[in-house]
Amino acid sequence: MEYLENPFTPSFGEVPAHLAGRQQIIRDLDRAFLSQRRRPELTSIFSGARGTGKTALMSSLATRAESHGWIAVKTTALPGMLEEIELGAKRAAGHLIDPSNHFEVTGLGIAPLGSIEVSRVHDASTWRYRMSDIIDQLNEAGTGLLVTVDEVDPTLNEMIQLAATYQHFVTDGKRVALLMAGLPNNVSTLLNHKTVSFLRRAQQYHLGRIADYDVREALIRTIQENDRLADAEGIDRAVRSISGFPFLLQLVGYRAWDLTSDSKEISSRDFDLGIKIARDEMDDRILAATYRELTAEDKRFLIAMLDDEEESTTADLVERLKRSPQQVSRYRRRMIDAGIIGERGRGLVAFELPFFRDYLAAQCVK
Repeated sequence: MEYLENPFTPSFGEVPAHLAGRQQIIRDLDRAFLSQRRRPELTSIFSGARGTGKTALMSSLATRAESHGWIAVKTTALPGMLEEIELGAKRAAGHLIDPSNHFEVTGLGIAPLGSIEVSRVHDASTWRYRMSDIIDQLNEAGTGLLVTVDEVDPTLNEMIQLAATYQHFVTDGKRVALLMAGLPNNVSTLLNHKTVSFLRRAQQYHLGRIADYDVREALIRTIQENDRLADAEGIDRAVRSISGFPFLLQLVGYRAWDLTSDSKEISSRDFDLGIKIARDEMDDRILAATYRELTAEDKRFLIAMLDDEEESTTADLVERLKRSPQQVSRYRRRMIDAGIIGERGRGLVAFELPFFRDYLAAQCVK
């Protein structure tokens, strides 16, 4: 059998063949892009821990917007992002907007032949008004502008300027959309910024774990649509090992596929080895990076949770940490915002990031 190209996409930002568990979000945005009236989903914020598929989802939504006639510009929250959005919009919409340059006459010649000297006029208007002109031309052409911003950074002035300017565009009735994605703590900080408090009314989506049946369907469909079969028991073990984590879904599938890419079937043994390789990679690429960002107090709080098999109560954590309920609540909120733990009921929390509990425990014995 000839070599079959691997269809799984564990690389950063690549859009998988099947975005497992995100169908409702995609339907929401599809309706918004197609609607003649403004829908709240046109301003959406996606938050989630590393590996939950934020970048891939936004990239997929941008492609869908383009298929519905929108102009889409993708950027990351870094210095220079405003200029990147402006240039990107001009490039993507070059067939719809007037690209002409403006000149002014600076001198006249008379003899023997008439001549005119011109110089380029530098546009001294603000970024807001330059973008407004672009959007107006797009709207007149019957389309709108979508901007997606990845890795939201609430400390970046350009991030705040974009959000504040976008509010004016919406108020002015322009056909615009803004999708943003970031780690939960960065999104939370942005929403609390007084200059852009209106973003609290944006549509907010938290990207957490996906259901096992969605994981199973994505694995099977990706494999079968690319002319291979999958061992049923191997699929069962893969689903359990993935634990609803989108990045791990792609990584397990990728490694299992590559072990025998010239065979018609991905065997149970292929899945077992793929799971082991993927788990080691997840430790290095996701869990280690998350652990490095923790403060000493963050680690102390999470280590206190290791005494419980499942959920931890706030009261028990107060006792173990010898901290006030207010202090414990602050640590609790920080870890929830970071996507490491999640709420399980009133006063109850548990580890949310798959396998982080095991990783943390291993660090404690080193």
